[in-house]
Amino acid sequence: MSGEEISTTQEYISHHLTQLRIGTGFWSINIDSIFFSVMLGVIFLVLFRKVAKNVTKGVPGKLQCAVELVIDFVDSSVRDMYHRESKVIAPLALTVFIWVFLMNFMDLLPIDFLPYIGQHIFRLKALRVVPTADLNITLSMALGIFILIVFYSIKVKGLFGFLKSLTREPFNHPSLIPINFILEGVSLCSKPLSLGLRLFGNMYAGELIFTLIAGLLPWWLQWVLNVPWAIFHILIITLQAFIFMVLTIIYLSMASEEH
Repeated sequence: MSGEEISTTQEYISHHLTQLRIGTGFWSINIDSIFFSVMLGVIFLVLFRKVAKNVTKGVPGKLQCAVELVIDFVDSSVRDMYHRESKVIAPLALTVFIWVFLMNFMDLLPIDFLPYIGQHIFRLKALRVVPTADLNITLSMALGIFILIVFYSIKVKGLFGFLKSLTREPFNHPSLIPINFILEGVSLCSKPLSLGLRLFGNMYAGELIFTLIAGLLPWWLQWVLNVPWAIFHILIITLQAFIFMVLTIIYLSMASEEH
């Protein structure tokens, strides 16, 4: 491969990994990630609301049947892992699962399709269409879960009980309070980090592989690797949405325990 071809390939890969953003540094905003995450969230709400309004007691249609299967699956998962009464956990788990799945699913679209439209019709310099391949999105979702963890911990244990769990466990001795606080603080903060980084790492790697295939192979040969990887990636995007949902339920269940 010549130097010009290497340069072209490098520019192609770099272009597909560049966000459409405004601002610089810490205060920059990735417009493409926000746009697609909000759009997919609206699609989820509109679709499920439509099914709920048109639900039938007889033989359900295909869409209603699919939605009912997903709801039953999420509901059974919540019942198995969350052992207290709550009107929030099941809807939250359903939202997390479907929303993350839809954002992950964007990785299965042809890699040049939406960026080509954005560049030639809307004159956009760059466009990334997989929100969960953006660390800002995954950590933002994880931060929301972290706030709920702290909220439920204080709600169930009380503020004094929550502080006690951070300072008197695992070593119940006044002299070891600083060590307890460090250990429990690291354990508490690791939960949102594990949520956000796991999802980001898997989806970024998947997007990068699609980009490498498109950048290094001619268009007529890309299907040889794209098709097997896309089929395998269907499992990955579903599994990552499921893991994010399950960890959310488990973390909130742990936060809701009195002891």
